[in-house]
Amino acid sequence: MANEGSSPHDQDSKPGCKPSPSISKKLWIYSNFDCNLWCRYCVAESSPRTARRALSFSEIQQLLDEAGILGFERIFFTGGEPFILEDIFEKIAYAAERFPTTVLTNAMLFHGKRLNNLRKIASDNLSIQVSLDGAQAEHHDAYRGEGTWVKSVGGIKQLKADGFHVCISTTETQANKTHIDELRSFVQDLGIAERDHFVRPLTQRGYSEEGLEVGVDNLMPEVTVSADGVYWHPLVSPSDGDMLVSKDIFPLAEAVECIQDRLVTQKD
Repeated sequence: MANEGSSPHDQDSKPGCKPSPSISKKLWIYSNFDCNLWCRYCVAESSPRTARRALSFSEIQQLLDEAGILGFERIFFTGGEPFILEDIFEKIAYAAERFPTTVLTNAMLFHGKRLNNLRKIASDNLSIQVSLDGAQAEHHDAYRGEGTWVKSVGGIKQLKADGFHVCISTTETQANKTHIDELRSFVQDLGIAERDHFVRPLTQRGYSEEGLEVGVDNLMPEVTVSADGVYWHPLVSPSDGDMLVSKDIFPLAEAVECIQDRLVTQKD
């Protein structure tokens, strides 16, 4: 899934206090790693065959409670496809009661029971960020699979009709890089504000064999938690552990302190 971006922080980073000036106020949570799609550039190496590796509701509760104490201000759920999980709605609801919360999705599953459950937890604190790589099917489907554009656009329209705040994330690829302006116009025609459309370059992580090389040395930290541990940034490729901070999720404060210590070392 795509990353919205980084922001500075202006607080202390010691355990039990707020994160340091260099650590983003965002906390990223990998709810799971399995997905209904098999995208050619997936950073998280997700697919229908990928092991779920989901965080439980109790783990999410503890994580969010600690995040509040540490001064994090925004929560992002990503995957995998979060809406595959039957219990994702209570997890999102718990987060949105405490923080502005964004859930990243391909928007292909919003019908029937899932749509009704999502409607039940709608709030001003909840945003849905949908991955969309083209104004035309050929630009999107080239990396995400045939027929995915139609379903994702349909999902976006359904979310808008139900009054959800929708953001769009776009990964720039060889298929769409000369058509980004067309896509920007298309997104605005869907009723989504320009400020809610994020375009990022393709990165050479996970399944992708092309794009920018990124890692701890050239990414500012955005604390990221999955069932596998705490990571430096949400651009996490499970096939390598270069951004793993700690295999232990709790206490979260210890991993935050490790990240800050590493930042200090890099600056020195």
